[in-house]
Amino acid sequence: QVQLVESGGGLVQAGGSLRLSCAASGSIFSINTMGWYRQAPGKQSELVAAITRGGSTNYRDSVKGRFTISRDNAKNTVYLQMNSLKPEDTAVYYCKAEVNTMGPGVLDYWGQGTQVTVFS
Repeated sequence: QVQLVESGGGLVQAGGSLRLSCAASGSIFSINTMGWYRQAPGKQSELVAAITRGGSTNYRDSVKGRFTISRDNAKNTVYLQMNSLKPEDTAVYYCKAEVNTMGPGVLDYWGQGTQVTVFS
């Protein structure tokens, strides 16, 4: 089994910063792409940012220049540094990891979600 545990969400004023962390543990051989998604009330889930094992990144347009995704492969952890936060960034943020467990191939695992609330 693989578990993803997120931390770092909270309440912040517009213009402020937060740093999310997501640590994977369990029967892990390696992790391919790791990513952050978010879902606001009444809206569909959307990809915020993703990073490959080699460090290639991609971001949704609305967060480019404000958010930075990074990872520590030795710790099986992915981070999301969020700066210049806006009220429209308010959502539950979930991390996802493509995990190779040496069992049934590569499977997707999700964290439990962490709430980010930005007030103006």
